[in-house]
Amino acid sequence: MPKQNDDTRGYLITFEGSEGSGKSTQISRIANRFEDAGYEVVVTREPGGTRIGEEVRQILMHNDSSSNMTPEAELLLFAASRAQLVREVISPAIENGCIVLCDRFMDSTTVYQGIARQIASEPVKLINEFAVGDVEPDVTVVIDVPAELGFERIKTRVSDLTDRMEEENIDFYQKVRNGYLMLAKAMPERFIIVDGQPQRAEVEETIWRALRDRVI
Repeated sequence: MPKQNDDTRGYLITFEGSEGSGKSTQISRIANRFEDAGYEVVVTREPGGTRIGEEVRQILMHNDSSSNMTPEAELLLFAASRAQLVREVISPAIENGCIVLCDRFMDSTTVYQGIARQIASEPVKLINEFAVGDVEPDVTVVIDVPAELGFERIKTRVSDLTDRMEEENIDFYQKVRNGYLMLAKAMPERFIIVDGQPQRAEVEETIWRALRDRVI
């Protein structure tokens, strides 16, 4: 991500990884780092981040009716939430010079619906492009953990809400991990891979150093 973008434009930094990778924790910590450095930060998530998006999230992740959702319906619902988030939150924030930290973005669709759900790559690509318009991440941080570790972390979580994605099997988790590593290898100029196994503070420091080199 070039530091020399025009002075008024912000940055979109997306965080990716399988369930149990620690994304949400690290986003909160990195947001504090940027704020301490004097930046205005907007934190959001997918699916969600808007009123419409949060309603879509409920359907995708938590409703009993979603148990038999088809991969194609899943793909389109994620895209609908993303389209709203880009236009209502992300684009205005970037235009106002903010740093936007987004918990998942278009790469999640490529990996989860395209690779893990095995939807053909061309429609996934076209739907992704339609949803985001001309907005793409400046940097994408992939917090990488072995599938087995992510799987175990999820099983020990305490939550009142059932999460459909967290109920997938270990083979699904492995496909997701492999998909992210494949994307990162194909686009090293955008992706940063961070080992998510060390202690949280160590992972935070690794991410911050990498982002500081590209943004500040």
